[in-house]
Amino acid sequence: MDSLVALRDRREQVIARISDAYAQDLYDVDELDRRLDLAHSARTVAELDALVADLAAPTTALVPMTTQAIDDPTRQERRKVRALMGSVERKGRWVVPTNLTARAFWGSLVLDFREASLAAGITTLDIRATMASVELILPPSLAIDVDVSSIMGSCEERHRAPVEADPTRPFLRVTGTVIMGSVEILTRLPGETARDARRREKRERKALAPGRGEM
Repeated sequence: MDSLVALRDRREQVIARISDAYAQDLYDVDELDRRLDLAHSARTVAELDALVADLAAPTTALVPMTTQAIDDPTRQERRKVRALMGSVERKGRWVVPTNLTARAFWGSLVLDFREASLAAGITTLDIRATMASVELILPPSLAIDVDVSSIMGSCEERHRAPVEADPTRPFLRVTGTVIMGSVEILTRLPGETARDARRREKRERKALAPGRGEM
């Protein structure tokens, strides 16, 4: 069990390092895709280490793929965020309350969790979007459960979250209702733009296409 935990933690560190190097323009998106594919399929720590052996140590501390701050003194139990006939965006380093209520009416709301501080265990996000759009941006390793109802609207998930939640790590539970609006849940790597994410997803779909790679 300890070896599996070590492998999992090292995988997240290597993926963060690969993403950071891409953000520094050390290689192009094709090389990013190649290294990420190898990182996800690696079965040993040695295989993971080999993927970043040619990269110099980062000059600044890397942001973990999923940030934890169990005892963050600034964390609130409950908080509301509203986008009423306007737009609201939360990104970068921000402390997510244990229970976050999001309301959007005739506007847009973007919540980027890639550098956010979430407590271990369950964080609940309750959404109500009425004639509005809500976009959630997640790091790959953040476990998530979605139970959102839609009335003449849509709720779309595109993420690579773990199948099973780890009780020692953050878990995001998304609930709520969409009325004539949209909720979109996306996965992006640290520093990855929307354009680069679309290109990566396109390549991943091609790689998973039936018959691809068969002799």
